Amino acid sequence: MAIQTEFIDFIVNISAIRAKYPGGWDRCLKDHAHLIGGRVWHDQYLLRDGAMGPSGIAALVDQWTRLGLTGRAQVGGEMCWVDFCVYESMFGGLTLPCAWLIPNGPSSVAHIDDPGSHVVGREPAMFNQ
Repeated sequence: MAIQTEFIDFIVNISAIRAKYPGGWDRCLKDHAHLIGGRVWHDQYLLRDGAMGPSGIAALVDQWTRLGLTGRAQVGGEMCWVDFCVYESMFGGLTLPCAWLIPNGPSSVAHIDDPGSHVVGREPAMFNQ
């Protein structure tokens, strides 16, 4: 599968959520239940949240870092994303290298272990609420 991208995307590797998020994947789903299908969606490898501007993304980076996930780190002498990444679909893609994320088309990305053709994204019904 793949994850639809729009505006500025905050993408988390679900394996990092399972390992580091307080309460794991089940708690994360409960904490984000009111956002799933709106600005949050996921497949079995990636969870996507997002914002329309830099301050919104900065808030997500701070929030997830406080939860114990690692954002950026030096890897082989280069600054890279680790547990989550910022992807600017409208402005060129990844803001730093990310070993586990690959482009999957003009408006989607996939986990390197799951480059499927099906794309998960915003639920159309969310626009009608």
